[in-house]
Amino acid sequence: MNNQYYAKQINDIVTEVKKAVIGKDAIIIKTLLAILCKGHILIEDIPGVGKTTMALAFSKALSLEHNRMQFTPDVLPSDITGFSVFNKLKNCFEFRPGVAFCNLFLADEINRTSSKTQSALLELMEEKSITVDGNTYKLPEPYTVIATQNPIGSAGTHNLPDSQLDRFMLKLSMGYPDFDDEVSILKAKYNSAPLENVSPVANASIITELQEHISSIYVDDRVYEYIVQLSAATRNHPMIKLGVSPRGTLALMQISKGIAAAMGRDYVIPDDVSYICRDVFEHRIILSSKAKLSDVNEGTVIDEIIKSIHVPGISEK
Repeated sequence: MNNQYYAKQINDIVTEVKKAVIGKDAIIIKTLLAILCKGHILIEDIPGVGKTTMALAFSKALSLEHNRMQFTPDVLPSDITGFSVFNKLKNCFEFRPGVAFCNLFLADEINRTSSKTQSALLELMEEKSITVDGNTYKLPEPYTVIATQNPIGSAGTHNLPDSQLDRFMLKLSMGYPDFDDEVSILKAKYNSAPLENVSPVANASIITELQEHISSIYVDDRVYEYIVQLSAATRNHPMIKLGVSPRGTLALMQISKGIAAAMGRDYVIPDDVSYICRDVFEHRIILSSKAKLSDVNEGTVIDEIIKSIHVPGISEK
């Protein structure tokens, strides 16, 4: 299979999801690439901009078994992970899987549940497994969590712990549609339900094939050094109290490979890295008091870091 074959497969999936999500092409591409890079996605935005619709469109286009959990304060960890129940006939405990046992788990409004319930996602996001009563159960492959949350500060929300934020490969925001796109949304909704127009164009085996191709994408030593320099800069910046972890550095490398594959290349260039850097780093840093007093946000600091790092001389052939 050549590089263009894989790029076409990626494009076909994006085209299908666009039938249900109008005017958010960049968000769709980034979400798909995170899935293909075995990552998880956090989408933070106000209600009603299409976060859940996009997740459901992906599950349909990719032919993945999906489950959705609406997180509320009364959701328990066992609702997600599962639990053991005693079977009187067999005189033993049997495991009943929770809602997280699927290929694509949509954790809707994740910051509306308790910290205890949020922490139930830690193992499954990192290890792709769940431990209940001392027994470990593997999750199906491929496996991805798409979590949505309302902007911090909304009534009834609980901040995700830093350790959990670090497990999301990307943090995205869909934002309001522009004027023409919103008109198109109204017309599409009037004629039919947008999700009904989405057809399966891939399956688990195709996704696995794409994941293997992406993992084989070549990264030059100069690009490795460029990625590490970006991460290191966050740890030494005066406006940042806590910089990007090695997990974040690895995530930036993985998603950069995905961008190269989508562009039909078998190698990463620095532009791939700088394009996605903000989405990978923004939720992984904690600003200092000085930054907050100066009314500086995470995105501004990351943009400044990207501009300050020398770009190695590797271009697209």
